[in-house]
Amino acid sequence: MPTLANTDLLRAQLYIDGQWVAADCGKTFAVTNPADGTKIIDIADGGAVETRRAIAAAETAFDSWRKVTAKERSATLKRWYQLIIEHREDLAQLMTAEQGKPLAESRGEVNYGAAFVEWFAEEGRRIYGDTIDANDPNQRIITRKQPVGVVAAITPWNFPIAMITRKVAPALAAGCTIVLKPAKETPLCALALAALGEAAGIPPGVFSVVTGSRASEIGAELTGNPSVRKLTFTGSTAIGKTLLAQCAETIKKTSMELGGNAPFIVFDDADLDEAVRGAMASKYRNAGQTCVCANRILVQESVYEAFAQKLVQAVAELKVGNGADDGVTIGPLINRAALDKVSSIVNCAVENGAEVLIGREGSRGAEENYYYPTVLANVNEAMDICHEEIFGPVAPLLTFHTEEEAIRIANATPYGLAAYFYARDIGRVSRVSEALDYGIVGVNEGIISTEVAPFGGMKESGIGREGSKYGIEDYLEIKYVCLGGVNR
Repeated sequence: MPTLANTDLLRAQLYIDGQWVAADCGKTFAVTNPADGTKIIDIADGGAVETRRAIAAAETAFDSWRKVTAKERSATLKRWYQLIIEHREDLAQLMTAEQGKPLAESRGEVNYGAAFVEWFAEEGRRIYGDTIDANDPNQRIITRKQPVGVVAAITPWNFPIAMITRKVAPALAAGCTIVLKPAKETPLCALALAALGEAAGIPPGVFSVVTGSRASEIGAELTGNPSVRKLTFTGSTAIGKTLLAQCAETIKKTSMELGGNAPFIVFDDADLDEAVRGAMASKYRNAGQTCVCANRILVQESVYEAFAQKLVQAVAELKVGNGADDGVTIGPLINRAALDKVSSIVNCAVENGAEVLIGREGSRGAEENYYYPTVLANVNEAMDICHEEIFGPVAPLLTFHTEEEAIRIANATPYGLAAYFYARDIGRVSRVSEALDYGIVGVNEGIISTEVAPFGGMKESGIGREGSKYGIEDYLEIKYVCLGGVNR
């Protein structure tokens, strides 16, 4: 059980229409610590009925929330932001307990997640329409941007605060109301955010949280209910496709941040020490459980040996353990299924000729989900590891000869979320950044996420953008108004 200064943040009930309630059926499910399998708390196990009630409350609240001035909505969001920052340590403790990442990373995520609330509190006051010169002198044309309506959000477990705030904050800033279904593995951060939102003055029904273990049941209500006008989802491409198909029945507006297969390219003119630092930040953050982490590391042949040696040295300094312990830099994977998947991917690669330079060890105990940071050499394009999202602390190294070959390998995937490359030649920087089919490209940089820039992918990695001035657009509809008879 995490030790909190404000124990009111540890919630075990659903938050619907401004009320903390049990599931109608009385069922609960356990939230456990992935570091050792211990139970943290039992929380309400909601389903379709509770979700429907939350949607109805959101629809009712929308009529009044949309009429609140942008300045007033901004003030509410700013109060929410301040409360998140004030309770940063408690939120970090909750996150490490339920998700496993080291406390230093959890604290960083709280700051990152709060930044979206602050950003959209300000951006909500800059929702502007246009005037357009009409062809008819008796007409005037104006456009207005209006909130889309009730929003449904489904978020993953790997960033249990940031994935919520970068959806909820723009929705509320735009004048929408929202119903959130957080991942069953990490509901505690979502409920704590709701408690802080309540304290900040977010009105009843404007922001509801439905926790539950029956994801398909809750998801079906969110996608099928005609009162929901937009769905925002972060998760796997396979589930995203299912949700998109379900949303088609009621033609919902959607934004999807889906899977990735990020290439990390090291050219022969790169600063290798900087490239290693970037690879470490991109690959091993959150034990490799990020959608934008380096999934394939492509190194030009002439610098391959030097880069591999430096990378292995850096990996050897990582400390694996419970994220709450001092000095730990790699926490557990989220559950045993995740551990088994990573082990299977690595074992398959080794069986097909990959060489383990460091790592390839699984959990230390029956209730632990640790996978030791691993570097694999002699990986080639034919291996499954180059086509699957690893979602673990494993760095597969491939070689290439030419710039054209690196681009071809990097783009040889249906995904297009994030890509990285290290080079110093300005012509190469321009050429490669333009040629990579990815929504986000980090050049000589391994950490690319920020609230001020648009986050999203191409191809099967998603639809829409989160963060930046573009992030609020997905929560708005454009209305064209034609005023006639002006000169009559």
